[in-house]
Amino acid sequence: MTVIEKAERCLPLGLKIRLTPLLGRLDLWLSGDSDAAVAQRMALTAFAIRILSAAIAFLAQIIQARLLGEFDYGIFAFVWVLVVVFGNLSCLGFHTAVIRFLPIHTAGGETDLVRGLNWTARVLALLSASLLAGLGLLVLHIFDHLIADYWMVPVFLGLFTLPMIALGDVLDGTARANGWAVTALGPTFILRPLLILALMSLAVLTGAPRTATTAMTAALAGTYLTTLFQFVRLTLRLRRQLGPGGLAFRILPWTRFALPLFLVDGIGFLLTNSDVVVVGLYLPPDQVAIYYAAAKTIALVQFVNFSVKAAAAPRIASILTTGGRDEIAAFATDAARWTFWPSLAVGLSVLLAGPLLLSLFGPAFTAGYPLMLILFAGILAKASIGPGEVLLNMAGHQPLCVMLYAGLLVTNVTLNMLLIPHFGLMGAAGATAMAMGFEALLLHLAARRVLEIRLFAFARSVPPLRKEEGS
Repeated sequence: MTVIEKAERCLPLGLKIRLTPLLGRLDLWLSGDSDAAVAQRMALTAFAIRILSAAIAFLAQIIQARLLGEFDYGIFAFVWVLVVVFGNLSCLGFHTAVIRFLPIHTAGGETDLVRGLNWTARVLALLSASLLAGLGLLVLHIFDHLIADYWMVPVFLGLFTLPMIALGDVLDGTARANGWAVTALGPTFILRPLLILALMSLAVLTGAPRTATTAMTAALAGTYLTTLFQFVRLTLRLRRQLGPGGLAFRILPWTRFALPLFLVDGIGFLLTNSDVVVVGLYLPPDQVAIYYAAAKTIALVQFVNFSVKAAAAPRIASILTTGGRDEIAAFATDAARWTFWPSLAVGLSVLLAGPLLLSLFGPAFTAGYPLMLILFAGILAKASIGPGEVLLNMAGHQPLCVMLYAGLLVTNVTLNMLLIPHFGLMGAAGATAMAMGFEALLLHLAARRVLEIRLFAFARSVPPLRKEEGS
């Protein structure tokens, strides 16, 4: 007997009759094994985790800002953004490639290839991140006379964090490919920020100085503990699922798919964080802190987009393998709506509480409220097309995405470099919002052109465009 059936028995007859259709759909959604039901359950799980993680991250940022002060918090925020960006780039696209190929190999009973792909993704991520960290250490050594002293130790610690960030991203992708939302998202978005906050608070309470170095030391330890825990947990779970056996490899097709994704995801990730990086290059750390606090506060809206993408990627891969164009068009439209309307509701709520939320960081941080208004306009524009880049990537149009995102990255960085010297933080927010608007427009036009899909939250649920309807 399902949970819904048990609940029905407890309801009065009249209410039960009125609720039966809704309860039936809810029961199908909770216990159904269709692709749609699985995707929706994963979306809800990812959404719940992101809500919790957003609250944890926001609380952690407030405590860190209060403990460190504006200057050192700005240093920590800037270095941490660089670590996360370059850690993600170190995956070389394989953290997304596993989402594409693991369902295919699993459906074909090719367990040796599943093991081989998992092994390849992990080893490449660790090797490339370690190489990048080594290059970073060499740069620090050669140009130490050009870098301010307050950057040196935090950056040094950040470089040693890179391999675990990269491995963690690969493990996330592997768990997502298997539909294990909690295993995929829980360690990175819940456990890691909690550990970093706990270790940092403990260090300060035991007499450590309230500096960016202390914060980065806590980040280093928290990241290693989280990733090693996730590695052991996921490895044991995969071993139970796959059983004993050897490894098989198809390096060429995996790499042919992963490298364009590396460019797409890497450029997209750089695009998402380039504003903080450019602000850090042009303005002092206290200004970085204000911008980072404002950007991360309004970024609470972004967990909606992330949650939908986390659930949509495996579903899109499955439809492209077994379904038709009408099915992918309908799902893409639904995904855009799942992204836009919750983003609008969450965003308005965050803006309403914006001054209060920023004041929690410290009195100086309320200067960032106008930045939130500008950034929200860009976030909402991007939300209107849902996981457009995921759809294009999974459909095999990675080269197109590379060109789009490369152009957007250049545009965003150029706008930031032009506007920040004249308008300061307002220029950075305006440049970022305009770049997100351009991104939404280009993804919509690309999906319409190459897939004949109206990728827009307000599009009618109709079959894809036909050739005779025009481009």
